[in-house]
Order: sequence, then C-alpha cells, then structure tokens
Amino acid sequence: MQGSADLPPRPGRSARFARGSMLHDVSDEHRTGQDGGMRDTRIAAGGMRAAIERSGYYPGLVFDAVSSALGTEPVVSYVVTHDALFDPGMEVRRHMTVLALTPSRLIYSHTDESPAEPGDADSRPQAETSTEAVRFAQISSVAVTRVIPDPTSYVPGTTMPSEVVLTIGWNVLSHIELEPAHCGDDSCEADHGYSGTLTADDLTMRVSEAADGEDAVRQVLTFAQALSEATSA
Repeated sequence: MQGSADLPPRPGRSARFARGSMLHDVSDEHRTGQDGGMRDTRIAAGGMRAAIERSGYYPGLVFDAVSSALGTEPVVSYVVTHDALFDPGMEVRRHMTVLALTPSRLIYSHTDESPAEPGDADSRPQAETSTEAVRFAQISSVAVTRVIPDPTSYVPGTTMPSEVVLTIGWNVLSHIELEPAHCGDDSCEADHGYSGTLTADDLTMRVSEAADGEDAVRQVLTFAQALSEATSA
C-alpha cells in the first residue's frame, strides 16, 4: 500500500502491530470430542480478555466495549494490538485495537486516549473507544500485501515476508490513488487530466519483521487467512 496520492490516515482506522500484540486462532486447537468447538471458543474468549488485561491499557473499558459488541456470540479468533504515537505537540498518545472473529461477524474495536490539557487544573485525561460489528456478507475485500526480500531465493511455505500489510474493506471508507493521464504519445504535451483507482480502506494493519519480529508477521498472515476463509462462503 504505497506511489500516489493516498488520502491522509483516518484516526481510529489504522493500527500498527506492536511487539506486544497478541493474536489467536483456535480453529485447529484443543479439539477433544463432541464439545471441542465449545471449549475452543471459551479458550479464545478467555485468552482475549487476558491479552487485553496484560496490555494494561484501560482493560476494563476496552473489554466492556468489545463484550458489548460480541453479544452472545462466541469468539473464534482474535487480535489485540497496542502502540504509542507522538502527536504534533509531542504528547504520547497510546491506542489499542481489538479484532475478533465470531461465527458470523468481524468485531472491530479501537480505543484512543487524550492527555489532560497542560495548565488547566480542571482538565482530566480522556479515553474514546469505538466498536463496529461487521457481518461477513458486508466485507468486500481482504487484501494482503507481502514484501519479499530476494525473491529469487523464495521457498514456498518457508520464506517469510519482511513486511505484511492487511487491509479489510467493508465499503464504509475508501482511498483514491491519482496519477496524470496520458494518451501514449511521448511527444504530446496536452493536459489529459488524471486517472485513478478507488479502493476500499476501512482498516489497515502493517507489521514488519524488522520492527515487530517474525512471529508478528506470521500472526498477521494467519489471521488474514482465517478471515478470508470466513468470508469466502
């Protein structure tokens, strides 16, 4: 996802995997007899809560928001990411993103914080959390971009990408890429306007081996595959 006139990032719509990120997929684990599936979903839900609590980032607020969106549906797979950013005033602002797959929906939750206003005795820190529940039928695209170093030595099933970008679209937000249009005549100096492409871009996650480690790259690929399979029907 990069060469052209991408629109600026939208607050709350992009998330960067931190080294402390947790991803879990229970589709093939802990299956024991007839109740294996039920045990799987209980393990996933418990693991998601534990990952939220380990982050130390307003765990009660984040878990309540996610639980409200989940309703009575079980958790099949989840991702918990947390990171810190510097705003133009050099204030540290943390944020957390939680993605959860249920049997029928993708749950997206994002939480940001705003520090107290300096010099204002009555100002208090604030946190803003939002959730969105997206039915699989609404998801229009699951796009994965892999960056492969030295592709001539690529070994299928073994070589890991150095960077992965996961974009999930459900036709709420889009970004446009523009470039000058041309007629194919190199000597033509006429203005042919612009051509471009419009791409669904509701949620973008980026992870690299250099910044986040190989395990994080592998986890994003695993989650992308689980989501693609869930939305293929």
